[in-house]
Amino acid sequence: MAYSAFVEEVVRLLVDEPEAVVIEEELDGNTRTFFVRVAAEDVGKVIGKSGRVVSALRAVVSAIASKEREKAYVKVVTDS
Repeated sequence: MAYSAFVEEVVRLLVDEPEAVVIEEELDGNTRTFFVRVAAEDVGKVIGKSGRVVSALRAVVSAIASKEREKAYVKVVTDS
């Protein structure tokens, strides 16, 4: 499973509006950055209390990337 497909699947399971989930992947050398966009009402669900949910997602994605000798970051984009 590709990184972006994994991130998208996990985020879709967390939110109330899965059709609004958009994952953009930016590749720079051996570093991948995933920009996660969700509906405004679902941002809190993706971030979680004190950032615990997004921290857990970042840890898992980072672990997957380290097996491939890469770095990966997950950023939640808020359109404020």
